[in-house]
Amino acid sequence: MTFSSLRYETRDRIARITLDRPERLNAISAEMPAEIAAAVALANNDDAVHVIVLQGAGKGFCSGYDLKEFAETPGANAGVQDMPWDPMRDYRFMKACTDHFSSLWRSYKPTIAKVHHVAVAGGSDIALACDFVIMEEDARIGYPPARVWGCPTTAMWVYRLGAEKAKRMLLTGDLVTGREAKEMGLVLDAVEPALLEERVMQLAGRMAGVPRNQLMMQKLMINQAYDNMGLGNTQMIATLFDGITRHSPEGTWFKDYAESHGFAAAVEWRDSGRNIPQGRERKE
Repeated sequence: MTFSSLRYETRDRIARITLDRPERLNAISAEMPAEIAAAVALANNDDAVHVIVLQGAGKGFCSGYDLKEFAETPGANAGVQDMPWDPMRDYRFMKACTDHFSSLWRSYKPTIAKVHHVAVAGGSDIALACDFVIMEEDARIGYPPARVWGCPTTAMWVYRLGAEKAKRMLLTGDLVTGREAKEMGLVLDAVEPALLEERVMQLAGRMAGVPRNQLMMQKLMINQAYDNMGLGNTQMIATLFDGITRHSPEGTWFKDYAESHGFAAAVEWRDSGRNIPQGRERKE
């Protein structure tokens, strides 16, 4: 299979999926979600593979959806419609992305996210869909679009952190370091950068020695508990809300500002702590 946004390789019972848009800090393109799911399917269909490791090429893990593609480029696109917008058209597109990312969670074989530098916005959706997240101590994770123009569609924050800590992250849009994420219980481990590969391979190697059927049964049993807690319904609501955030008056302001000033300036405003303009208020 040929991929445009990632690389896939296998060795010693471990499949490695590498997000491969380093020039964009592995930002999520329109093609990437489906390619992640296809790579996960390859690994699940390969009897030689017992464990999947997901990582990013270049300087970071993933910087989220490519706002140059979805926010800065003038006019409508897959993530932004002209008004009046069709919520179900948006839902169809974003639910597909959510399901593709969630293939890491549903994978019969364990998945490990190896996070360096950043896993932010949609990049945190991808990382937290994995069974395990191991980060560099000073890497950062969070969902800044919670401030405007986003709702985390995989909805894993509350399931990993509980209500209060999930609210602390999503009502502020703050980033935390790998060290802080480990203390919060968001990720399994956080290590010095030089030890990241070693720590990931230590865990992957430990699981790689377990029979595939044992790994599958234990994971299905644990995941079923989350299904019983309503993970699927939560993801449906989160995906609908994500579409609303991009078409609300404030979401429209963000898109207009990104078109006029560039997505980096729009993100800087969003993350700075300044008030988000209400309605269609214009501030140049």
